[in-house]
Amino acid sequence: MSSPDFAEILDNSKELDRLRKVQEELLLEINKMHKKLQSTPEVVEKPGDNSLMRLKMLYIQAKKLSESEVNISTQLLGQLDALLPSGTPGQHRRRIEGNEQKKKRMKVDSDVSRLSPSVRNQLESLANMKGEQVAARIIQEDAEKDEWFVVKLIHVNKEMREFEVLDEEPGDDEESGGQRKYKLPMSHIIPLPKRNDPSSIQDFPPGRHVLAVYPGTTALYKAIVVQARKRKTDDYLLEFDDDHEEDGSLPQRLVPFHRVVALPEGHRQ
Repeated sequence: MSSPDFAEILDNSKELDRLRKVQEELLLEINKMHKKLQSTPEVVEKPGDNSLMRLKMLYIQAKKLSESEVNISTQLLGQLDALLPSGTPGQHRRRIEGNEQKKKRMKVDSDVSRLSPSVRNQLESLANMKGEQVAARIIQEDAEKDEWFVVKLIHVNKEMREFEVLDEEPGDDEESGGQRKYKLPMSHIIPLPKRNDPSSIQDFPPGRHVLAVYPGTTALYKAIVVQARKRKTDDYLLEFDDDHEEDGSLPQRLVPFHRVVALPEGHRQ
């Protein structure tokens, strides 16, 4: 190993360490903002308050730091791969097979601590919602469309980032007549706004597409916001896609604010 190559690895290692320290400090700031909004949620209603904007900027900064961490880590992996002796194919294969189980254990132990602050914070937030209702994308075999339902979060596996949910509504057919459980990845879970926590409520302007619970059901569908609301806790007036009357018009329906979330990117309906 040449000195210049080793020096570059050390520099990248120091930069990676610096990024993680900055991320930890940023996570503390984000948690402080969360506690402030939870203890005094009415502050966001005051004129001139910038708490939500401040929180947004913190998350943007956390995202940039996470991307920088990924870039530095990728560089380090490339530098180490270039310096490690390749050995014979047989030796290399035996080395991989011999360490496979060890690597798996190490991965499980370190997965949570290696997550970026923003992802780790999201994971912790969802874990704290155990027993509450969330929106979940239920995976169906050969499904051409995304299906979202209101379900209860009953278990969280932080290491695997896997969420077990319970569909409390019985199915229409005899085979699925009872309540069903599903194990889903974090990307298939969306927290629902809390009725008594204004800080968890997003304000969607007229013309914005959202995912909302269709009245009288537990299913969520794509809809568009029709008019502005005066208060965050007011119901939304929505028009659901494919909800046509006989004359072809779209009826406008009222949906409670705690049953409306942002439309996931790439949603299929």
